[in-house]
Amino acid sequence: MEPKKNQHVELKRNSLLYFFMGMFLVLLLIYTALEWKTYDPEIDWDYAKLHVQDELIEEVPITKIELPKPKIIQAPPVIEIAPDDEEIIETIIESIEPDQDTEIAPIEDIAVASDDIPEFVPWVLIEDAPIFPGCENVTDKEEKKICFQNMMQRHIQKNIRYPEIAQEMGLEGRVNVVFTIQKDGTIGDVRMRGPHESLEGEAARIISKLPRMTPGKQRGNAVKVPFSIPITFKLN
Repeated sequence: MEPKKNQHVELKRNSLLYFFMGMFLVLLLIYTALEWKTYDPEIDWDYAKLHVQDELIEEVPITKIELPKPKIIQAPPVIEIAPDDEEIIETIIESIEPDQDTEIAPIEDIAVASDDIPEFVPWVLIEDAPIFPGCENVTDKEEKKICFQNMMQRHIQKNIRYPEIAQEMGLEGRVNVVFTIQKDGTIGDVRMRGPHESLEGEAARIISKLPRMTPGKQRGNAVKVPFSIPITFKLN
C-alpha cells in the first residue's frame, strides 16, 4: 500500500521558482552595490564671485626694446696731394764741451753766488744773538743770550704797572708776548695773548719802551730774530 501525499504541502513543488527568485534578488543587490554613486555636499559660495585685492594683481612691466641705430656710412676723405716742401737747411749743433783749445776765464771774472741766508732765524739757531744795551762787554755767545734774557726781565719789572681796571676786577694771569728784533735793531711784529685786553695793553706798553738793540747776525749778515717772553700779572 503506497502512502498518499498532499500535493499542496510538498516541499519540492516550487523549489525551482524559489531558486530563480533568490538568484534575481542576489543579482539585483550586486548590481545596486556596483552602480551606487555618492556626491560631495553642495557649496554655498561661488568661486567666480571672489573679490581679489588690488595689491595681489601684479602689473607686468612694459619692456621697451631699442633697435640699433643704423650706421652712417661716411664718404671716404678726399686725398689732396701737397706740394713738395722747400729745401730745409740743417743747423749744425756745435759741441760746447771744453777741450784743449778752450780759453780759461780769469778768477776775478767768475761771479760767486751769495750765501742763501734766510730772512728770519729762530732764537735757538742764531749764530750771533741780538745784544741788549748793557751786554756789549760779554764775549761768549751763550752768555750774551743769558744776559739778553736777564735784561729783558729787569726791563719788565722796572716798567710794569698793574692796570687799575684789572685790579678792580681782580684779574690775574700771564700774557704771552712775541716780537721780532729787526735788522736795524728796532722792535716790530708785536703779538700777544692774555686773559684780558687790559693786561695785553699793559704788556704792549712795556714792549714799546724797549731800547734799540744790536741786531742778530747769521754768517756776518743782519737778520730778523723772533723772541718770545711771558709777562705775569699777579695781585699782592
